[in-house]
Amino acid sequence: MKRSGMQLVLALSLLLNLGVIGAVGYRVVQHGQLPGVFGGNATEASLPDYLKLSAGQRRQWQELETGFLRELGADWQQIRPHRESMIREIFSDRPDRGRIEAERAVIAQLQAGQQQRVIEQLIKERAILDREQQRALAELLIRQAPAGTFEERLHGK
Repeated sequence: MKRSGMQLVLALSLLLNLGVIGAVGYRVVQHGQLPGVFGGNATEASLPDYLKLSAGQRRQWQELETGFLRELGADWQQIRPHRESMIREIFSDRPDRGRIEAERAVIAQLQAGQQQRVIEQLIKERAILDREQQRALAELLIRQAPAGTFEERLHGK
């Protein structure tokens, strides 16, 4: 495969990985439930229940979530049309690498902002958790499916 083709495949893989991670994070925060990728009893409990938050912590958690979820949803609304445009261009009769790269760059910029927002949210959440709850949340995030898993399933591996 030519170098430019490999770069395109790697860029698409990165975008897909970021999309999957973002979608999992969005679901956790929006629904308060952990998707099946986490396994164990975490799939049967809401995140506040899983972390065993006190009533005061739950109140703080809810306050933090409200604006974050709205902003995260807005981020996805901004990313979605660029992602669709890039995919359509890739699979068009005559893909224009300049257009593909332009859309990829916009998506990367939007996702960088989104990732920063998630990091800031996690830091705020960390501040209301005790040490054991912090460890539980960190372990939960670490146990997420490896980045290549979705692509492997998509391609029958």
